[in-house]
Amino acid sequence: VQLQACGGGLVQAGGSQRLSCVASGRTLSTRALGWFRQAPGKEREFVATIYWTGGSRTYYADSVEGRFTISKDYAKNTVYLQLNSLKPEDTAVHYCAASDFTYYSLTSYGKSQSYEYWGQGTLVTVSS
Repeated sequence: VQLQACGGGLVQAGGSQRLSCVASGRTLSTRALGWFRQAPGKEREFVATIYWTGGSRTYYADSVEGRFTISKDYAKNTVYLQLNSLKPEDTAVHYCAASDFTYYSLTSYGKSQSYEYWGQGTLVTVSS
């Protein structure tokens, strides 16, 4: 599975941004897609995830709950991350990732190890 993320850029605090991630290749094995982010000098952290098949269940990190929305367009093989009410601390490279459910579970969906495929990342910079 190949993942191509885009949509990052410079935005003012309080503003919005929408990220997209297009999946290609052996997507039939994909069961969930997720977004992670890595701020300068920090470890990569979970942002949100959505089931790709078997419904559209979503889970969010506490830090983005109510501000970010993950969604999908199955026909376009695309997952989106709508970022609203952005804060300077949201500045990070945002990565999309895909899971075939080998390690993904209700207790592990927030862990990088639960995702087998990763995109190249797109930078979101929030100015104060």
